[in-house]
Amino acid sequence: MALLAPERHERILAHLRTHGTVTVQQIAEDLFVTRETVRRDLDQLESAGSLRRVHGGAVSSSPSSRTETSWRDRRSSRAEQKQAIARAALEFLPPAGTGSLLMDAGTSTEALADLIAEEVRDADPAGSRMLITNAVPIAQKLSDVGAVDVEILGGQVRGLTGAVVGEQALATLARRQADVAFLGTNGVDAAFGLSTPDAAEAAMKSALLRAARTSVLLADSSKLGRSTLIRFAELKEISVLITDAEPEAELAEALEAAEVTVVVAVPR
Repeated sequence: MALLAPERHERILAHLRTHGTVTVQQIAEDLFVTRETVRRDLDQLESAGSLRRVHGGAVSSSPSSRTETSWRDRRSSRAEQKQAIARAALEFLPPAGTGSLLMDAGTSTEALADLIAEEVRDADPAGSRMLITNAVPIAQKLSDVGAVDVEILGGQVRGLTGAVVGEQALATLARRQADVAFLGTNGVDAAFGLSTPDAAEAAMKSALLRAARTSVLLADSSKLGRSTLIRFAELKEISVLITDAEPEAELAEALEAAEVTVVVAVPR
């Protein structure tokens, strides 16, 4: 069966992580696709900052502080880990009927939205939770679920991440106070804290944190020990970190000092 583009992209990047270089011919043979398809894939991955094109193929691109991959491509990356994280995050949902939550844009938070939709689709609408989100994909998933009342923040949509950003959304959040915020991040670093490559998204994440009484960070282990361009929070500003592997010593010590509860969700 032919692989979808995100699956091909992940296979290409996995080969690069192991070997440091790929050729168009090699990938075409391995994935049973045409060289033209491989070239298009490599062009898209280069545009996302995931690799660097060279004659006849591509080489690894060291992660930079501004590297971003589209949410569509990230959906299939580390899917089992994100599912485990999302299952653990269900334990932190506010009470049905009286609870309110904020959900940030991201593929880990989107995995949580999928589980919420499954769990409450047939629930009594009288026991609904209020959801406020800046994520277009999450609003679409939960808009027809009777036990979830959805408010999507208004503003400009970043096509790369599906996130609503801008002054209108920030102004709305300044007038909200929810029970729990579920957030994503591009990096969790012992010294630098939580970070993301884009200034507008950093501002939104900071605002989501301020608009909630409790904050739960969903971050697979590839984000741990990493920092990107813009810090949106210090470690002490989050209540819970849910990830799929134990943080390394330096980060673990920093999280403990910041009194962050760490939940390690093991993929099934």
